[in-house]
Amino acid sequence: MKKRLLHYTFLQTLPVFCGYLFLGIAFGLLLSNAGYGAPWALFSSIFIYAGSIQFVLVNFLSGGFSLLTVAFMTLLINSRHIFYGLTFIEKFQSMGKRYPYMIFSLTDETYSLLCSMKVPEEFPEEDVFFLVSLSDQCYWVLGSVLGALTGQLLPFDTTGVDFAMTALFVVIFTEQWLSFPTHLPAAIGMVSSIACLLLFGPSGFLLPSLVITVTVLMLFRAKLEPYTLEPDSPSQEADSDKKEVLHR
Repeated sequence: MKKRLLHYTFLQTLPVFCGYLFLGIAFGLLLSNAGYGAPWALFSSIFIYAGSIQFVLVNFLSGGFSLLTVAFMTLLINSRHIFYGLTFIEKFQSMGKRYPYMIFSLTDETYSLLCSMKVPEEFPEEDVFFLVSLSDQCYWVLGSVLGALTGQLLPFDTTGVDFAMTALFVVIFTEQWLSFPTHLPAAIGMVSSIACLLLFGPSGFLLPSLVITVTVLMLFRAKLEPYTLEPDSPSQEADSDKKEVLHR
C-alpha cells in the first residue's frame, strides 16, 4: 500500500520535479555566485521555501536591505498565497497536525497539482496531499543545494533556465483545461490577468488580477458548484434522478 502510494505521488509530482530541480539549481547557482554556500541554500529552502522570493533574497543579502523592506517585499510578492489558502482551508484544517505544514508548503505548483488531482479511492486523500506537498519541497531543496555546491566549481550560464517553470504552468493549465467540464474559471482568470497586465504592468498586475478573479468566481459560485461534484456524489445522483423523472 505504502509503495503504491509513494509511486502514485511521484508520478503526480514528476512535472514539478523537473521544474523545481532546474529552478532550484538556478537559485543555488545565484546564491553561490553572491558568496553564500550550500548551507544557506539548504536552510533557506527548508525554512523559507517561497520560490520567487528566494531569488529576490539573493539581492536582499547582497544589497544590505533593512528587515522592514524585506518583510514588505515578501508580503507583496507572496500575497497571492492568501487566495490559494482560502481554497483549501477547510480540507487542511481536517488534517490535524499536518495543518501548519500544508499552509506553509502551498506554493504555486503544489496548489495547481492539488486542484487538478483526482485521488484514487484506494489512497487516503489527506496522505496524498501531504506527500505531494512534502515531495515538492524536497525537490526544491535538492535542486538548490546541488546548484550551490556546483556553483563555484563549474561555469554555468543560467539564461533561459527559468523557462522550465513557465513550461510547467502551461502543462498544468492544459491538463486542467482538458479535464474540467467547464472552461469558465480559466476564461475568467485569463481575461482578468490580461486586463490587469495592461492596466498595471508586469510588476503590479498579479494581486489585482487575483482579487478580480476570486470575486467573479464567488459571484458565479452557484453555477460552478455542480461541475465540482464527484460523479457518484449524492447531489449528482439526485439531479440525475430528477432529470430521468422529467424525461419520462
